[in-house]
Amino acid sequence: MPPVPSEKKRTPIHLPPGAGRAYAMGPLHAVFKADGDETRGRYSISEWWIEPYTRGPGAHTHEEDDVFFVLEGTMSFFVGGAWIDAPKGSLVIAPGGTAHDFENRTAERAGALNLSVPGDFEPNMEGIAEWFRARSAAESRTENAPDSQSVDPDSRDARSKERG
Repeated sequence: MPPVPSEKKRTPIHLPPGAGRAYAMGPLHAVFKADGDETRGRYSISEWWIEPYTRGPGAHTHEEDDVFFVLEGTMSFFVGGAWIDAPKGSLVIAPGGTAHDFENRTAERAGALNLSVPGDFEPNMEGIAEWFRARSAAESRTENAPDSQSVDPDSRDARSKERG
């Protein structure tokens, strides 16, 4: 195999857990691991963490393939015209041009590793993060989210004392 010309060589990347370029978006949090020049624009790798009962971006399409691998919890994905629940260890692929969405409909935090092919996705993140941050708390909650006002604070205090 011939050697790779020096202008094509890239530096290997190693990131410890949690490291990367973070984008806080209220109840969502993205951490970009590699994109742009790091991948020659061929792919983008990011983690997406979603708090309980939180909606994603809404059904949308784009030319890039989106590959999701669930790292923690259970995420719900809209793909192929239907919602599916994907527990930890699940793989979901939304080919380019396919309407897709994701959300966390559970009481536990959920996260997925996202591979977007081709890459150069991160330059869009400032606008995406701004959109998520501007969304109201009510707009961010999934349809199955419990009504926080229906929780009796006295019963919660009683349960805490029983455990304590």
